[in-house]
Amino acid sequence: MAGICGIYQYAEGKMIHKVEKEFAGRTLSLETGRMAKQAHGSVFLQYGETSILATVVESKKPKPGVNFLPMFVDYRERAFAGGKIPGGFFKRESRPGDREVLCARMIDRPIRPLFPKGYRNDIVVMITVLSADQENPADMLSLLGASSALTLSQIPVTERVASVRVGYIDDQYVINPTFAQQDESSLNLVVAATRDAIVMVEGGADELPAAVVLAGLKTAHTAISQLLDMVEELATAAVPKREFVLEPEDEELRAKVTARVEGPVVELLKIADKAERESGYQELVAKTVEELAEEYPEQAGVIGDIIHDIEKAKMRAMVVEEGRRIDGRRTDEIREITCEVQMLPRVHGSALFTRGQTQALATVTLGTAVDSQVIDNIEQPEYRKKFMLHYNFPSFSVGEAGIPRGPGRREIGHGALAERALRPVVEIGDDFPYTVRLVSDILESNGSSSMATVCGGALAMMDAGVPLKRPVAGIAMGLIHEPGKGTAILSDILGTEDHLGDMDFKVAGTSEGITAFQLDCKISGIELDVLEKALDQAVQGYTHILGIMNQTLSESRKETSPYAPRIHTIKIDTEKIRDVIGPGGKIIRKITEESGAKIDIQDDGTVTIASADETACSTAIRMIEDIVKDPEVGRIYPSEVKTVTSFGAFVEFLPSKEGLVHVSELEEGHVKDVESVVKVGDKFPVKLVAIDKQGRVRLSKIAATRELNQKGQQQD
Repeated sequence: MAGICGIYQYAEGKMIHKVEKEFAGRTLSLETGRMAKQAHGSVFLQYGETSILATVVESKKPKPGVNFLPMFVDYRERAFAGGKIPGGFFKRESRPGDREVLCARMIDRPIRPLFPKGYRNDIVVMITVLSADQENPADMLSLLGASSALTLSQIPVTERVASVRVGYIDDQYVINPTFAQQDESSLNLVVAATRDAIVMVEGGADELPAAVVLAGLKTAHTAISQLLDMVEELATAAVPKREFVLEPEDEELRAKVTARVEGPVVELLKIADKAERESGYQELVAKTVEELAEEYPEQAGVIGDIIHDIEKAKMRAMVVEEGRRIDGRRTDEIREITCEVQMLPRVHGSALFTRGQTQALATVTLGTAVDSQVIDNIEQPEYRKKFMLHYNFPSFSVGEAGIPRGPGRREIGHGALAERALRPVVEIGDDFPYTVRLVSDILESNGSSSMATVCGGALAMMDAGVPLKRPVAGIAMGLIHEPGKGTAILSDILGTEDHLGDMDFKVAGTSEGITAFQLDCKISGIELDVLEKALDQAVQGYTHILGIMNQTLSESRKETSPYAPRIHTIKIDTEKIRDVIGPGGKIIRKITEESGAKIDIQDDGTVTIASADETACSTAIRMIEDIVKDPEVGRIYPSEVKTVTSFGAFVEFLPSKEGLVHVSELEEGHVKDVESVVKVGDKFPVKLVAIDKQGRVRLSKIAATRELNQKGQQQD
């Protein structure tokens, strides 16, 4: 990884610092001092010809009245980066799309634990994609850029973090695969790490063994060290860090609070029911604040923080020292699970998955190609998405009175994780040409609703008849690490164990291997040997859940719901596509209106006809075939008179196809006046007698009538 580190003069006398090296076969450069110089930290990164600008700023004073780090991460893709103009009426970028939200979350999660405890200044991290070369994803530059910008700023973050994506092609690991390589890869593993430990994992796999995923983590950590070397070289341009000292705690207040709540907190941690435990906790906080209000006015927030610290310490000690969890389970024990399918009679597929106090209602709707989602971004060509998963988390699921405002970042992230877990086993193609929309509504939540979505989603799709290679299940793992006392890995964590623990590690898979994973740390990082144990325990856990699911439904139903559309596919000559569509879509609209079926035509001549009514499908197919089939000499067609002339009538005998019935072929004997025999709108059968060299057809009403009469006499 040879490279250069440069410091050189800019035209206006400003100093530009640049680090440039070869990384994974492409040139990677980090530069500061040229752009966004008024930001507290800014870095311009380029990898291949993909470029981003990363900036960070903070408020001058801490944000009052908050007990969390008020940081906002924004990731935006400028349309010009991909040589595009935004769609819509206003022709400018609007609210971030799902992909941008997911990238922002992927930056936020690794850097949040790096800030010192008690830091309350507003932090805004902005990543702007300025150039996209269609080969190198910009998301892998983003965390490196955010960490570099923090390193250069006065913000008191001293730890550095970076991320890489790992692919797995032909039994070989590939660092930061291109888009083309990702299509070939059976692994899409994003890892963020510091020098010493892994802080975030995100990704999916095509049913790979745990050992392959684990080796990918090790490969990623080695590569990340090279990126951190570059950040350290760039850090020569950093300004001095601002000193941050946490305000000293009132030890007397802590002692008085501890004396009042220590015993009650221990008792609360023995209550398995979430609502009862939380209600008791809130009453304890309110009572303690009231008792100390006269002596410590306006200290409700501080008292609440102290009680939270006591609850955290007691819960962790109970798990590590006593081996007992809040609900009395062993560390590797999974809560009671129930699975139900066919919950909603008119829905194409449905399932209710309940695990402890977490419950997901999963529903499946089958649609046609017209219902697929068009995906258009700056980094890849436009394509259609035929499998969608949407996750909803209404406030009633946790007993709160919240007003629905549309999906937030958390809902988008959880839905993406569950979709990634299920996608490798969904078989949508010529044999099953449906668009599948899976919706998960969380009805109760006490730990890992995203993994309940995976389990419920698999059951709902099998109930709908969606072909799956195998069922998928998921589990959330937790970690409690107490230095000098021990480490506990927890299977199927509760919400409180997630909140007060050190890790949230979600793993999903089938009987053949892992399909998705996500790791978030609340501490500075997790060592690989701990992750290995957690991964093995997770596989055992989701295998247990699969066994329970299989007792309800182990494979997809052979038939789809009677309320689902029936889909037929036919192939037509590409030269005939315009005939089926007609001028301004006139013909295809007519077919749709008369048949009642949905019709979609692809550029390769594939026509998809769909309707819940089989008769509608048959009608549409016949009408299309009539259009695309070449006229046959000797065949009788129904016709309608379109124009009457002195020498005969022009009739439409096939959609958009007209021919002349000469006056001599209209009636037996001599016809003096054509209009006395036929009028516009008249309908009668005609026989195609001949087609000349110019493709003109000769039709005969007389010949059709004779032939039909003969057939009628023979039947008599």
